[in-house]
Amino acid sequence: MKQWNNRTLFGLLWPLMIEQILAVTIGAVDTIMVSSVGEFAISGVNIIDNINNLMIIAFAALCTGGAVVVSQYIGRKDYENSSLAAKQLIYSVVLISLIIMVIAVTFHRPIISLIYGNIEKDVLDAAATYFIVTGISYPFLALNNANSALFRAAGNSKVPMLMALFINILHISINVILIYVLKLGVLGAALSTLSCRIIAAMITTSMLYRDIYSPISLSGLFKISIVPSMIKNILNVGIPSGLESSMFQIGRLLTQRIFTAFGTAAIAANAIASVVNSLSFMPGTAFGIALMTIVGQCVGAGDYAEAKKQTYKIMKIAYITLFTIGVLIYIFMEPLVGIFNLSSEAHRMAKIFLRIHCVSIALTWSMGFILPNALRAAGDARYVMIAATVSMWTVRVSAAYLFTFTFGFGPIGVWLAMAGDFILRSVLYVKRWRSGKWQDKKVITH
Repeated sequence: MKQWNNRTLFGLLWPLMIEQILAVTIGAVDTIMVSSVGEFAISGVNIIDNINNLMIIAFAALCTGGAVVVSQYIGRKDYENSSLAAKQLIYSVVLISLIIMVIAVTFHRPIISLIYGNIEKDVLDAAATYFIVTGISYPFLALNNANSALFRAAGNSKVPMLMALFINILHISINVILIYVLKLGVLGAALSTLSCRIIAAMITTSMLYRDIYSPISLSGLFKISIVPSMIKNILNVGIPSGLESSMFQIGRLLTQRIFTAFGTAAIAANAIASVVNSLSFMPGTAFGIALMTIVGQCVGAGDYAEAKKQTYKIMKIAYITLFTIGVLIYIFMEPLVGIFNLSSEAHRMAKIFLRIHCVSIALTWSMGFILPNALRAAGDARYVMIAATVSMWTVRVSAAYLFTFTFGFGPIGVWLAMAGDFILRSVLYVKRWRSGKWQDKKVITH
């Protein structure tokens, strides 16, 4: 097992943080660059991006299962089985993504209509074009996500970060040619995304196939050998993680709809506060990924004392980092919100939302969203799923409607309910961690 001192921990963390920033930027590039085509193009791309983001979340959740299994084998220094498990992850995500691709491409218009109802024809046409082409990219997206998860499981976060940087630059360059030079509009943006995902998948697969990084090798990948027990182990972590992520997104969409009842100012204020919210959580997401890698290796080696020690260390760093972010947002809130040129009412509400956010991120977000990665890495993904689902539906969703309409808090009630969700998650996960029951879970059985 790798020795996780301060130097190696920092070496894992900083590329993860940069990668999280790059992940946000690549998603916005198509929307920004097709704006020259017209509002229908922006709307069409944005509609499908929401669907594509659900796919990205689903693939990432499945890859979480593979990363946990592989990291535990690496912790045991069983590199033969870590490589075998890596191949099972690849087979699983490619097969599932191929099925999803066929459904998306075949039924693209019915899917769009089912989710968004009746939309204008030019928007629907743009969305359909973007959906077909980006839908074809799903297997390559899933493959690259799996490869990135494997590199992280081995403690190598630099390769995914460098790949994200390369793909961002390449994506912008191809967009310029296809959208501005060849005037392909939405089709150009979609083809650029497809091309970049194919290239990323080919490069990362080639690197793992050639055994550049010794704990994991995809050598012999095309001599397909299915190991049902390993796939079951992967799915035992991946499926609960996927269900949890899906429930979170559905609950989030339900609460976001509340703002439409309070007019444009409330919608704009929530949109701006949500942007700040998402950006401020990115370091925390990086800490969570690092924690899963480290705890997975420690548990695989049977060193639960080290798992606890490293969890405490990362949680301490995370708390300091997110507390600092919360304080900085609070101090510079006025100029930060002022950047967006909101109406006075939207400006006022955005500041209220962000005050709630500052307290939440400083005090409870780390325990509610970083600590559960340690539980997942130990094989306790089912508990994480149940706790997250209970908290989401009893607090974030139910309390949001109760606070907003019954108690008369208005749109502020949604953000209060979100803070309550953070608190309940924190209590449930800390209690589980302190109980030590996660140490009784088994991910790999041989």
